[in-house]
Amino acid sequence: MIAMLTSAAVAFFTTLLLTPVAIRYFRRREIGQYIQEEVEHDHKHGVPTMGGVVIIFAVLLAFLVAHMRLWSADTGWHFTWREFQIPGLLVLVAFLGMGGIGFLDDLSKVSKERNLGLRKRWKFLGQVTIAGVFAWGAINYGVSTEISFTRGLGFDLGWLYAVWVLLLLTGAANAVNFTDGLDGLAAGSGTLVFGAFVVVAFWQYRHPEFYGIVGNLEMAILAAAMMAAAAGFLWWNTAPAKIMMGDTGSQALGGAMAALALLTNTHLLLVVLGGLYVMETVSVILQIISFRGWGKRIFLMAPIHHHFEIKGWPEGTIVVRFWIIAGLSVALGLGLFYGDFITYGGVG
Repeated sequence: MIAMLTSAAVAFFTTLLLTPVAIRYFRRREIGQYIQEEVEHDHKHGVPTMGGVVIIFAVLLAFLVAHMRLWSADTGWHFTWREFQIPGLLVLVAFLGMGGIGFLDDLSKVSKERNLGLRKRWKFLGQVTIAGVFAWGAINYGVSTEISFTRGLGFDLGWLYAVWVLLLLTGAANAVNFTDGLDGLAAGSGTLVFGAFVVVAFWQYRHPEFYGIVGNLEMAILAAAMMAAAAGFLWWNTAPAKIMMGDTGSQALGGAMAALALLTNTHLLLVVLGGLYVMETVSVILQIISFRGWGKRIFLMAPIHHHFEIKGWPEGTIVVRFWIIAGLSVALGLGLFYGDFITYGGVG
């Protein structure tokens, strides 16, 4: 518990204090946001982007500090390191790997001075590489390759597990990226989802006989760091945003969500916890299918938050209402998680 609280505190204050430094740095070098012409976001043009770098740094620092031990009952004051466990390192592979792809994407946009990043084939190649490394590490560590909801469902994917990892990593990263279009929307909803994973991972740690998963505390520490880093970043990212997380942040957060779901055996529960991201992604898919199939658009613009913008909803109204959707999704997901625990003999 102390390690979790330490991790959250370090991550929160790191983003809170370092983000203004990043804002000044990016402004001096004119590293700013390039907007879509279809939406009136002139006030966002030139706002510093790539703030995800601060989030990533804060999480790494928090993770390291949480593994430091300065005192124990046996030895008194004595500096040692807590053991780094494989599940935590695997989450970092997804977090840093997807964040790295996002960073290159942002860098490409800045250098080209337009809202276009890496070519799709290079982005996909990077995602395949990250997914392959993650799947190899997970399988060798002995992670369950069954499809799961709150626990394994008994359907073993075998070698298809690597494909499943790729689908979850890319799906979650792109979903968070779609959502990152309004001030504070991705950071606020991400705070809620990672908060849910803190509860899930710590609950599994406290009930190993029921879940049979090792390394849950490590994942709870990381989830706490990501929750707090997103919250600290939100302080500066809320409307009117002084900085954007960019693809660096959205891809990293999405990859971490998928990794936590894979390692806590809550693959499909992620769909419920991230209900807002599913809604945003489905709106994009439906828009593409409708336009290519029938030449008509279902929404004025996709993702769906832009649809409401064009309809005249104030940005703050959309963000708060979408936060409510994210909160309800998290509440439903945690309810299902705890309901499974109660129903199948977790108590007594």
